[in-house]
Amino acid sequence: MKKLYEGKTKNVMLDEETGIVHLFFKDSATGENGVFDPGSNTVGGSVEGKGKVGLEVSKYFFELMEKNGIPTQYLGADIEQGLMKVRNLTVPRLEFIVRYFTAGSMCRRFTLEEGIPFDPPYAEVTLKDDEQGDPLISERICLMKGILKEGQYEEAQKVVLSVGEVLKKELASMNLTLIDFKIEVGYDETGKIYLADEITPDIWRVKDSDGNIPNQIDCAKMILEKIR
Repeated sequence: MKKLYEGKTKNVMLDEETGIVHLFFKDSATGENGVFDPGSNTVGGSVEGKGKVGLEVSKYFFELMEKNGIPTQYLGADIEQGLMKVRNLTVPRLEFIVRYFTAGSMCRRFTLEEGIPFDPPYAEVTLKDDEQGDPLISERICLMKGILKEGQYEEAQKVVLSVGEVLKKELASMNLTLIDFKIEVGYDETGKIYLADEITPDIWRVKDSDGNIPNQIDCAKMILEKIR
């Protein structure tokens, strides 16, 4: 396979014989100074088997989204190979964030206490640019930069909020409270928006029944025990 793009926790791979695109889930985990954190922009280390666990969790949640009528990039998974077969989409350098409680960078930016609830949820969009610190971006700037086309920003927001409702409900059934999550979208040649990338503890913060916020490694293990 030909590597099209190398990310922090996944590589985008092209099967040159079939033209099929796959995501390869790596064992890398985001964090800093030996502490794993899904909100970090740097790779904090590697955990053996993390990639396959993340793929199995993603498979479960992508299939759940499809059952709930949410269009996704997911087309299938080979857990042993660590590969997820996906639609060949244009994935803009954007992250769509939905917050149900204040946490992380939001608290630092606005001098807010952790854990203040949002009702309705608070949505943000950031440009994926590590050098610029992933700045917030508006629909107008997305259009000016040619990142999205007219109407796609609003459509993506609707898809992402629908994802949040499904995700929040499913995690609640596992005794986990969703704090926030960040996710990516892509669009096909017609401009239709699809949920993309991954759905794992790498993209969310949750609180367990004891009020603890598990890191993405421990959270993935908990989820895996519940879905198998």
